Parts: sequence; structure tokens; C-alpha cells
Amino acid sequence: MDMKHLLTHIPNEILLLILTKLSNIEVLYSLIGVNIRLDKIATDPIFTDHLPLLKYSSNGVTKSLDDSILDRLYSEILPTIHHKIRWLDLEPLSMERVLLTVDYPNLHVLSLFNIERDLAVRFFAGKHTFILIDLIAKLWNTYEMDHIVLLIDSFYV
Repeated sequence: MDMKHLLTHIPNEILLLILTKLSNIEVLYSLIGVNIRLDKIATDPIFTDHLPLLKYSSNGVTKSLDDSILDRLYSEILPTIHHKIRWLDLEPLSMERVLLTVDYPNLHVLSLFNIERDLAVRFFAGKHTFILIDLIAKLWNTYEMDHIVLLIDSFYV
């Protein structure tokens, strides 16, 4: 029996319990596009509200997702769920492409990991003025940090 056939016989409640053991990216990458039922389950707010678009190594270092996952994320997944995302965790290698792929009308929190101060200031200057550059600079000068969490007004454009 193949996996698609097996999944069609499991009740939604049981499937949700199983899927919560996976990362949100694993659920989205594995289920979106399989069939209407699994699309509906995968796009539930449980899996789309907070999207960590990075992975953690065993020693706690954050890394970029694999290229195959990112490619599908940009072309299929983000355009499908962008309006449901409230929180994004990003790292520098995919940050620009993720933020410019689609609009995120409900994005309230943006966590940036392993980003250098100069890159953050450069990226969020100019046409991306929804964040105060002075705030970023002050945070980096005040604290030694490997990531920053930015709270964004609900009218992100």
C-alpha cells in the first residue's frame, strides 16, 4: 500500500496528531499539492502561523534549508499560504528571496538568525523602510546576539 492511499484512510484528527510531530516545513513540503484534503490539512494555521524557514544542527547552529525545499517553497508553498503566515524565522541566504516572493499581509513577527548588522541595515533601508534602521543598529551595538526578532505592524506592505 503506498503512502497516498494510506493517508486517505486515516481520520483527520489522527492525521493532525501525527503531523504535529513534524516540523511545519516538513508538513507543507510533503502534503501541499497531493490532494484537496491534504492541502486543507497542511494549510491549517497549526502549520502556517509560525514558519521557521531554517534548520538547526545538533550543536544549535542555524542553517539554510536545502535548495530543493527552498525552490518548491518559493514557487508553490509561499504563494499558497502567504496570507496565513504571522511569524517567519529566516537566515541570510534565503531572507531576501522569501521576503520578496510574496506579500505577507498578516506578518507580525520576523526573526532573523545569523544575520550581520550591515546586511540587516542594507536590506531594510530604501524600499524596505517598514523597520527603523536606528533600532536595528542600537540593538546590535547594545547586545551580542546571533538573531534578532522584529515586531512588525499589521499593515506590512
